[in-house]
Amino acid sequence: MVLRPLGLGDLLTGVPAIRAVRTAVPGHRLVLATTTALEPLAGLVDAVDDVLPARELEPLDWAGPPPELAVDLHGKGPASHVVVADLQPDRLLTFASPGYPGPTWYPDEHEVHRWCRLVAEGLGAAADPDALDLAVPGVPSPAPDGVALVHPGAAFPGRRWPPERFAAVARHLAAAGLDVRITGGPVEVPLAQRVADAAGLGEGAVLAGRTSPLELAALVAGARVVLSGDTGMAHLATAYRRPSVVLFGPVSPALWGPPPRTARNGGPLHVVLWHGDGAGDPWGTDLDPALARVTVEEVTAALDGLLART
Repeated sequence: MVLRPLGLGDLLTGVPAIRAVRTAVPGHRLVLATTTALEPLAGLVDAVDDVLPARELEPLDWAGPPPELAVDLHGKGPASHVVVADLQPDRLLTFASPGYPGPTWYPDEHEVHRWCRLVAEGLGAAADPDALDLAVPGVPSPAPDGVALVHPGAAFPGRRWPPERFAAVARHLAAAGLDVRITGGPVEVPLAQRVADAAGLGEGAVLAGRTSPLELAALVAGARVVLSGDTGMAHLATAYRRPSVVLFGPVSPALWGPPPRTARNGGPLHVVLWHGDGAGDPWGTDLDPALARVTVEEVTAALDGLLART
C-alpha cells in the first residue's frame, strides 16, 4: 500500500518513488491510495496494480488483509504516518518522526528526489528520479497533435501569472502560426476565456472545463509546446517529455522544477523562468513579486528558442 492522496503535481512527482517500491517488492500487488479525481491518471503508472480512493489525512477504507508493506509518500509526520500504520502492515516505511523510525526529512530537497531517497534508503531499491513518464491514455485527444497549450491557472493567486501576460504570449504563438489552446479546470473557465478573448483566439480555443483527466493527458502527450506556471500542467509536460516553459514565483524550481533534460538539437527541453529567492508564499492571495518580475518578452523568447530546437 502506497499513500499519495494529494494534487496532480504531487502524484506525478511521486511516480519514480512508486516505481522504486515496485522494484523493491516485484512479486507484490501494489495498491496506490490517492484521490478519486486522480484515479484515472494513477492507472497510467505501470507500477500500479490497483487504486484505492483516499482523502488527505483520513483513514483508508481498506477491507483487505493487512499489507505486507505500507509506504507513506504523503508527508513527514505522524498525521500521515498513522494513516498507513493503522493498516497494521508487516513493514512500514515513513520518514522519521516521533514514534516512527526512518530516514531524515530534509526541507530543501527536491520533491522527486526526496521520495526516491525514502524508498532507496528504506527498502534498498534503486530509484531513478527521471522515471517520471506516464503511458499515453487510450482516449481521443480533444485537439489535434501539435497544438500549443497555454495554461494560465494555478491553485493559488500567488502562483498565477497575470492573464493579460498569458494573452500576449498566446497572441505571439498564434501569430507564429501555431494552433493555440487554453486549458484549465472547471473553475478556471472564466480565466481561460478571458485569456483567449484578449489574445484574439477563435472559437474553440478554450478547452478549460471540457477535458477529463485522461483527455487532458492525451492532449499534453501530443502537444507541440506547453506554457504554464508552477502547477500540475507543468508536471504533465514532464511526464510526456513535451517541450515546456514553466514560470516559477514563490517556490524555487530547485524544489519542484522539471528535470534537466536536453532537446535533440541542444538546450533544455523544459525551460524554467524564475527571479526569486524561494522565500515566497505558495498559498498567497496576491501575485508573488518574483513571478511578477517575469516579463512577456522573456517568455516569448524562451518559447521561440524552444520551438526552434525541438
